[in-house]
Amino acid sequence: MVLKSCCVYSVGVVSVLMLILGISLVLTSVFPHLVQSMVKKQVVLKNGTDAFEAWKDPPAHIYMQFYFFNLTNPQEVLDGERPAVVEIGPYTYREYRPMEQIDFQDNGTKVTAVNSKTYIFQHNMSRGPESDLIRTVNIPAMTVMERFKDNSLEANLISAYMRGTGEGLFTTRTVGELLWGYEDGLLKALKVLRPDLDDVFGLFYKNNASNDGEYVFFTGQQNSRDFSRVDTWKGESSLNWWTSDECNMINGTIGTSFHPVITKNDMLYIFSSDLCRSLYTVYEEDVTVKGITGYRFVPPSSVFANLTVNPDNAGFCVPAGNCLGSGLLNVSVCKEGAPIIMSSPHFYQADEKFAQDIFGMTPNKEEHQTAIDINPSATIDDAAAKKLKGIGVQQNVVENIPFMLIGLAIIVGGIFMLLVCQQKVPESTTAERQPLLSS
Repeated sequence: MVLKSCCVYSVGVVSVLMLILGISLVLTSVFPHLVQSMVKKQVVLKNGTDAFEAWKDPPAHIYMQFYFFNLTNPQEVLDGERPAVVEIGPYTYREYRPMEQIDFQDNGTKVTAVNSKTYIFQHNMSRGPESDLIRTVNIPAMTVMERFKDNSLEANLISAYMRGTGEGLFTTRTVGELLWGYEDGLLKALKVLRPDLDDVFGLFYKNNASNDGEYVFFTGQQNSRDFSRVDTWKGESSLNWWTSDECNMINGTIGTSFHPVITKNDMLYIFSSDLCRSLYTVYEEDVTVKGITGYRFVPPSSVFANLTVNPDNAGFCVPAGNCLGSGLLNVSVCKEGAPIIMSSPHFYQADEKFAQDIFGMTPNKEEHQTAIDINPSATIDDAAAKKLKGIGVQQNVVENIPFMLIGLAIIVGGIFMLLVCQQKVPESTTAERQPLLSS
């Protein structure tokens, strides 16, 4: 009886243990899905959710860092020699980018907003003041020479003005002028004949305390993978600059937020109005930034490859059939005709010949790769890092709430103009013949 009782008791214990183990196994397999389901319901652009507040006003400090290439041998370039440049920077700006004019539509499935951006100079994070001088290409002159090359009246005025004033193909301006704008004498003279011309030029002229147009975003209410995805920009669901429907597509988010539960197998799409196109990124590696873990996503080389490597990029050849090498994008069609070509910093991932043609180009992955770190941003200060680490006690923030920010400094900081003028131009001035080096 005792033995039998013990046997019965043992069987009962085993049964209970197996039952507990079964429940444990079920919970182990179900819990992640429950968590993901809860997260998907919370990560919606809706008043009262943390995701909406983070989307409306990003919690981390955002910094835009600009680097310039200072031309050191202007006369030699005019004589046909290879340009020599020195990289100068960074010049750092705190960027505020709240969503404004927010209006929910279609029963909360979409939301309209403008993404206003304001830049405040951060002297303690910069190489020098905004008054630092940079010698670079005279973009206004190059732009109007290209635009009016077939109009004799304007072309003669341009030639006469440049000869009379001694203005040449290169100009020396302050960092602040190059970024935010300065009144250009040549543009002012042409404005008499062409009242539609703006006589102020700057790489980010009118981009401070302004926005790039109205967006309509999906809120993620119907499908969590649509969270913050762009539906339309400036009232259009596609672009009209490029020569193929695929290249004109507006895909993905604007890069400040992404859908919840991101995995390493995801392909993240981003629409950048600065680049005038959409692009995609893929997982590269795990990273840790200021103690916060994250996934690093990067655009593969195929994104900026020429059509011989990636035929899908044929639509970026403008005019049709006029294709540049890998790593370059002609954005003149979306920059009011200015002859501007964009690339990654130092022509990283571009055809080697471009870096070889300019002395001072030293492309390397560590410094010049475009990267997005999902939790956290690529540029984050210590205070924000501490705050995010507090949020991180909820296990796997990377997968659950991926609303951190793209390192736009890396993308926009890579703008470099490769300009060649075949027209006859005035002789260089005495000032242009002098080297301009900043220690």
